[in-house]
Amino acid sequence: MSYWNLLDKLDGLDKLEHPIRLFCPIYPLIITKCPIFAPRMVKIRDIELGDFPLLLAPMEDVSDPPFRALCKENGADLMYTEFISSEGLIRDAAKSVQKLDIYEYERPIGIQIFGSEIDSMKQTAEIVERTNPDILDINYGCPVKKVACKGAGAGILQDIPKMVKMTAEIVKSTKLPVTVKTRLGWDDNTKHIVEVAERLQDVGIEAISIHGRTRKQMYKGEADWSLIADVRSNPRMRIPVFGNGDIDSPEKAVEYKAKYGVDGVMIGRASIGNPWIFNEIKHYIETGTHKAKPTVEDKAKAALRHLEMSVKWKGETLGVAEMKRHYTNYFKGIAHFKETRMKLVTSFDLNEIRETLQSIKENADNYEVVI
Repeated sequence: MSYWNLLDKLDGLDKLEHPIRLFCPIYPLIITKCPIFAPRMVKIRDIELGDFPLLLAPMEDVSDPPFRALCKENGADLMYTEFISSEGLIRDAAKSVQKLDIYEYERPIGIQIFGSEIDSMKQTAEIVERTNPDILDINYGCPVKKVACKGAGAGILQDIPKMVKMTAEIVKSTKLPVTVKTRLGWDDNTKHIVEVAERLQDVGIEAISIHGRTRKQMYKGEADWSLIADVRSNPRMRIPVFGNGDIDSPEKAVEYKAKYGVDGVMIGRASIGNPWIFNEIKHYIETGTHKAKPTVEDKAKAALRHLEMSVKWKGETLGVAEMKRHYTNYFKGIAHFKETRMKLVTSFDLNEIRETLQSIKENADNYEVVI
């Protein structure tokens, strides 16, 4: 167990369990004011992220500028773009180039790239640097067959020497801080993440985010954070270690912070249709109480704004189509909502969807939230 993990555990103990609390009247002052015990500022190079940052995970067709704007407003400390194909970017493919769009209000912002060829990834890093993000992130975690089975994403977990070499070459090719998102391993027999994380650190990455599943698991079963904790407690690790997988509530974020000692958490699927989760977690950490949940009116306003931004950025056809995955999550837990939800997810008429969302907003008091 690392020194800082030990301090975290001591600070989390109840008075009855920890005699120092019981017999030392200035213990709270020591913990909160003494520099030795004060919360550490988590940094990626010179980028300050707070003492327990909440990261928005890169998600294909989700983590676009419209969604990132909502997450930033609601407390996300660091966000990443959708992952960008190195080959697509080199070929100047329109979809890949568009994903480079970032805005000042998003900072700090990272651009994530993926690919299987080292030379292509180096060229991509140089293209990304010209866009001037704060961070360049490498995707070594995508489990989708069309990515992983070509040796990119989580596929590279089958060739760790290549993974380390590729990372070293990317680090050398850019002035940006380089971070990595990856998984525990390819399968249960290759969970070498403790060694892998250290080797990646040694070639120059400045933070690592680890999803607590193997590629073989995809997103099934429960994420295993015990190995993430082992990475964090490795005395040779000097860079921030962020945990990812199954963080879907303030209680779980606090529990995993205390139990696994990570420097922060990355939130993915739980943020879809719920950008409020970041501030909800922060409020719970600070006060131990729950922040008021967004009302039906709040949800309708956010969904409508999300739609308008999506259409503006992607165009009407794509903007309308790619919003559909969000509606079910925005309006989850509302009684007798099936007919309205079907309108939202089946209609391709922008004005009809606008009218439906406006109607939900105006009649919000008539809906019953059951969860």
